[in-house]
Amino acid sequence: MRAFTFLHRVRNKIRVAGTPTIKIASSAKIVACDISITGTNNQLIIQEDVVVRNTQIEILGDNCTIFIGKNSIIGHGCYLSAKEGKKLSIGNDCMLSRNVKIMTSDGHFIYKKGQVINRGRDVIVGSEVWLADGVTILKGVTIGSNSVAGINAMITKDVPATSIVAGNPARVIQEGIERWDR
Repeated sequence: MRAFTFLHRVRNKIRVAGTPTIKIASSAKIVACDISITGTNNQLIIQEDVVVRNTQIEILGDNCTIFIGKNSIIGHGCYLSAKEGKKLSIGNDCMLSRNVKIMTSDGHFIYKKGQVINRGRDVIVGSEVWLADGVTILKGVTIGSNSVAGINAMITKDVPATSIVAGNPARVIQEGIERWDR
């Protein structure tokens, strides 16, 4: 594991402010990405044989983490955002198609009686998860391993392992799947 190399800096738009921990496996391929990390004690961890292309990665605030597990593929136009000290974790062997959005916060606070009512929450994507084109995963969601989300699904609640979800809001349409092909 290492931080950004010269090639990463040439092939991507990278802005870092603060004191992040950046660990990128030497076998990871990161091309044409827009990576912004601002704050203290943030982490970006990309494991072995990950491919990330034309994706926006945003870590904003303090104590935030984005973790991408081994052999995962992140497609064109994706947006991964960790804010408010929260963690966005993508397991091993995942496949995110084009234009997938995963966010740990709403981006702006909403107040009621002087109190914030929409705090950020962790997002956990298990291993061997396939997210089809245009899927959006909102804060606080956990997606169980070996699951699939259909095109343009808006995932607002946890998804059980070995399930297929679809729709807006997403709902389980199939359970007990055994696997999916890349």
